[in-house]
Amino acid sequence: MEAFVKHTGLAVPLDRANVDTDQIIPKQFLKRIGRTGFGDVLFYDWRYLADGRPNPDFVLNRPEYAGASVLIAGRNFGSGSSREHAPWALREFGIRAVIAPSFADIFRNNCLRNGLVPVVVPEDVLALLMERAAVGTGYKVTIDLADCSVRDDQGLNIRFELDGFWRQCLMQGADEIELALKHRDAIEAYEARRPDWLPAIPLGGA
Repeated sequence: MEAFVKHTGLAVPLDRANVDTDQIIPKQFLKRIGRTGFGDVLFYDWRYLADGRPNPDFVLNRPEYAGASVLIAGRNFGSGSSREHAPWALREFGIRAVIAPSFADIFRNNCLRNGLVPVVVPEDVLALLMERAAVGTGYKVTIDLADCSVRDDQGLNIRFELDGFWRQCLMQGADEIELALKHRDAIEAYEARRPDWLPAIPLGGA
């Protein structure tokens, strides 16, 4: 996955709580094979009118938020079913981080495994971010994993918590398996020393 160390991006406000995964990526699109092709149908029921035209009232369709890469959202973002397609759709659309007061646990874990950074901030900070992003004048925020901070050019500088293991994965652009395979030589050396009667799984499926 793509590494994430520091990112500065346009913030888009989605002022809704309890946005579930079926709203992020509706169930009719889950039949697709592979991880691509979901960006165009992100928030499908909100982004498009009944005749298929873009809904001009939905925030992601507004021209002032074109190219936004940081989503500001309400509490309990990503609730509902545990579909990994939700972070796939967000990432393919161009979202690198979601800032919210809370996330559904499974959705949060799926984000971390797919290079999408879930940033938890207090409700009062969220309200400030939402207010500044809603002005629609190119409000940008910086998310820095070096010190786990969220900053803007208006004096905001707060810290957020992120598990050290997942922080390492994100900064190196590696999931659990990719991170383990960075130690392939040591793993193979260990396996070579083990007695033959013990079970073994060859790396790479060979």
